[in-house]
Amino acid sequence: MLWKKINPTISPKKKNWKKIAIISSIVVVSVISWAGLTKAGYIPNFLNLEILCSENKNNSEFPNSPNNPQKRWEEDDVDGLPTKYRSHWQRRPGWEEDDVDGLPAKPVIYLYPAQKQDIKVQLNYNGKIIADYPSYNEELKGWSVTAYPDGKIINHEDNQEYSYLFWEGQPSEKIDWDLSKGFIVKGENTKEFLQKTLSQIGLTPKEYNEFIVYWFPLLQNNTYNLIHFADEQYTDNAPLTINPRPDSVLRVFMVYKPLEKPINIEEQEIKPFERSGFTVVEWGGTKTE
Repeated sequence: MLWKKINPTISPKKKNWKKIAIISSIVVVSVISWAGLTKAGYIPNFLNLEILCSENKNNSEFPNSPNNPQKRWEEDDVDGLPTKYRSHWQRRPGWEEDDVDGLPAKPVIYLYPAQKQDIKVQLNYNGKIIADYPSYNEELKGWSVTAYPDGKIINHEDNQEYSYLFWEGQPSEKIDWDLSKGFIVKGENTKEFLQKTLSQIGLTPKEYNEFIVYWFPLLQNNTYNLIHFADEQYTDNAPLTINPRPDSVLRVFMVYKPLEKPINIEEQEIKPFERSGFTVVEWGGTKTE
């Protein structure tokens, strides 16, 4: 009886208030959490909840969120875009933020021996290798692989299968590309131009389709493009030594320059390539101003 006098039973009315206080606390915590996720860009902000969470002025944690007032989508800003290849636009140490001019982007090397064969591919590039797949062996200065007639490659270093050898480089110095000859192509017509021209040069549908998938998104929005296919100016800067020696080698390197309006230029002669025996094919490209 004494306990009941000191601690009287809580009335039903007070119990209700206690339940209300607990539910209110849960609601407040949930709303604050929801607001924080909204600010971070995980949940669309259908309500203006500025007073519920602090403003991150720099939004450094989520710099590419469309809700970030400090970071709007720029014409050449590909952050967040679902692109198949984006290494061409990654920031390179020692280069300006948006300066990709002169970088040899995505050269890929296909190997087609007449029969299954062990092959050593050496790339003596005048610059620094900044991206590779499979890994470029610095001691070997290239790759040691087993290649098959259908183009399949087994890399000896990791015993994994690859479709081609991929590399990108940062040249020791920028190249002054000779653009005295080439083609003036509307950005919207780039796909058709590349299909026709690369086929004439000698790439197979598989090869030129992979070329177009990579390069077309980078050229299509330019009003016009001056397109030039470099020869010795590229190969002298990135010599290949392949052992055993191939019977035929094709190295296609496209240099393009965006234009606001067409210019008069001498059309470049296209020399068809004929495959014979052990064939090596490479394609890549770069942008210049």
